[in-house]
Amino acid sequence: MSWVSPCVVKMERAKIDRINELAHLSKERELTVAEKAEQQTLRQEYLAEIRASFGGMLANTVIERPDGSREKLQKKH
Repeated sequence: MSWVSPCVVKMERAKIDRINELAHLSKERELTVAEKAEQQTLRQEYLAEIRASFGGMLANTVIERPDGSREKLQKKH
């Protein structure tokens, strides 16, 4: 089973497949220095997209109070 959720991330399918391929390879053998660097780069790109997606969801989140009033979710400082 893939650890990458395609419904959250809009990464190219080839990059997601490569992340999974490197994850499977790392379980079979030690990755080369180049493979480890590629894996780290792809993971950082993946995480950046997740954070952006999650930030977008939070920006559009509305709290509905029992009295029926609605307010946008405020950012904590």
